[in-house]
Amino acid sequence: MSGRVLRSLAWLVVALVLAAFVLWWIGDGGVFAAGTAWIALPIVAAVAASWAALHGLSPVPGRAAGIAVPILFGAVLLWLWQVLVTGFQVPQILLPAPSQIGARFAASTDTLWVDFVQTFIRSAIPGFLIGSGAGFLTAVAIDRSPFLQRGLLPLGSAVSAMPIVGIAPIMIMWFGFDWHSKAAVVVVMTFFPMLVNALAGLEAAGAMERDLMRSYAASYRQTLLKLRLPCALPFIFNALKLNATLALIGAIVAEFFGTPIYGMGFRISTEVARLNVDMVWATILVAAVAGSASYGLLALVERATTFWHPSMREAGH
Repeated sequence: MSGRVLRSLAWLVVALVLAAFVLWWIGDGGVFAAGTAWIALPIVAAVAASWAALHGLSPVPGRAAGIAVPILFGAVLLWLWQVLVTGFQVPQILLPAPSQIGARFAASTDTLWVDFVQTFIRSAIPGFLIGSGAGFLTAVAIDRSPFLQRGLLPLGSAVSAMPIVGIAPIMIMWFGFDWHSKAAVVVVMTFFPMLVNALAGLEAAGAMERDLMRSYAASYRQTLLKLRLPCALPFIFNALKLNATLALIGAIVAEFFGTPIYGMGFRISTEVARLNVDMVWATILVAAVAGSASYGLLALVERATTFWHPSMREAGH
């Protein structure tokens, strides 16, 4: 084990001790006041020690360090959130502490699961697949036909510029209040990013490689499958990762305009009206985890299928 790693681990131990002390002091009834200004010292020291530990671990190669650094960074942010909200006695209606959000999440898993299935499984995923697939197929058609490039591309750009708050009520009128209208909103949101990225990817193949395929008397289909689509994969995965977050956002926002009595958007709007802010944050937590997991899964698939690409080789170093 290198000296850098040992120093980073030592700083991490110091940060954990200081963080535990601050949490104990706050949990014992201590709050931030004029007479307890000294508590800022261990807080600042814990943040400084955490910074030193993360700064030392960041350049360390290997998957373990790559996973540990973002986890530790997130833990520091959560700790600061807990300490500041509790120490300054911030009202729960303004910002609940992470411990309150975690308690609400644990107590409402059944409700959150039903909302997750309605919004993510039944609305976001179908809309994501249909919108991304339609965008990709349209990109191939536009690439094949200059006429479509001049006709469909400006139309797709105009559709992408339409605000979601204007699209959602129309889709609800067309497809009803169930998941179909939310999936339709997601289709509109995910179509254009895939279209633009796929078109850029299809143009990424170099002139020398195209000349080589022509010298082999390769047809358009052969050139597309064996040269241009492999070169377009990084662009396509960029669009998929972007759409993974857009799909969930679109499904949640669309539920604000009409939905059955479940769903993440429905839960957020109703619980805000009831001032149950901890439940709102618990729903946001579910959405954040689902979106991050989708993005991470697509990144793993991208690494497995485009390992040959220079960007993947540079990321491996």
